[in-house]
Amino acid sequence: MMFSENQLYSNKQLADTKKSLLIKWNELDDSKKELAKKIWSVITYKWRWQIAMNAPFMLIWLLDRSIPAVHKFDMRLIASLPIPQWLSMFMGLN
Repeated sequence: MMFSENQLYSNKQLADTKKSLLIKWNELDDSKKELAKKIWSVITYKWRWQIAMNAPFMLIWLLDRSIPAVHKFDMRLIASLPIPQWLSMFMGLN
């Protein structure tokens, strides 16, 4: 099975992240581990799933804030759409 360079890099990053998290976890004293386990158990399964699904989007949002070119938007694109005048005023486009 052949892996592309990106897949290998991604797998290495994932392994490095897991390793560093395990090291941090092992460095915690028992009282902090118990507290973390209790906090995590309070969060429901549904919330955990929601956090897991939204984490990539949060990362993209954080990275997006550091790249100003992403926020440049051509207002002519919106102006060319058939939006009624009252709606465009309501949205603050005029």
